[in-house]
Amino acid sequence: MTATATATATLKMLPMKHQLQVCLTPALIPLYKVEEFIVVVIDIFRATTSICYGIENGATAIIPVSKVEECHAYREIEPGHLLAAERDGEIVEGFDFGNSPFSYTKEKVAGKTIVLTTTNGTQALHLSRKAKKIVIGSFLNLTALCNWLKKQDEHILLVCSGWKNNFNLEDTLFAGAVVEQLQSATFVADDPAIAANDLYRIAKDDLNGYLKKTSHSERLKALGIEADIEFCLRVDLTTAIPVLEGDALVRL
Repeated sequence: MTATATATATLKMLPMKHQLQVCLTPALIPLYKVEEFIVVVIDIFRATTSICYGIENGATAIIPVSKVEECHAYREIEPGHLLAAERDGEIVEGFDFGNSPFSYTKEKVAGKTIVLTTTNGTQALHLSRKAKKIVIGSFLNLTALCNWLKKQDEHILLVCSGWKNNFNLEDTLFAGAVVEQLQSATFVADDPAIAANDLYRIAKDDLNGYLKKTSHSERLKALGIEADIEFCLRVDLTTAIPVLEGDALVRL
């Protein structure tokens, strides 16, 4: 066998490498060919945390919508649905609840369909709708999500919801935590993924302490909901992986 043939045979035996990329803000989504990726939508404070917790606690489905008006319209279409709307960290007047994870208990959401709109997370999700598949990530389901991603024969794009199209630390740290678990011969990380992982390694021993300096953390503390922040940083509390099927997030 010639050297060229030997090299070709060796390459065929090596696992195919997939892209592992991080989109640091929804404003950058147009730069990615999302249709080539499985997208993980991340909004740690607090939308994706609440979605994961709600699905874990038996919510039949969570329907993400972009606008408050769309959410409100469901009141007439489906009177039995729960309506959740948040803007700038606060519950929108007239809705059942916002996006605090403590609103998504078994007692409140089991067997229910929830229509949800938030400042950042639902917007990032709608901008990613052309993806091969959209799943939801949070520290609550970190390991379950990563174990599933490892089994997928696809490129992975981690979309950080940020804050009003700006970069934020909490979503980037979670992206870094995913990169940490997915690093292997089968994934090639891009520069944002490498940077996110470096940040995570700095912060991982005390996530809460590190994130106390974030602007969103300060906003939430000003609203008197520090408990939400601590809850959103709990690791592996759930195993549910919400996946978008049609217009609704359901359990994978």
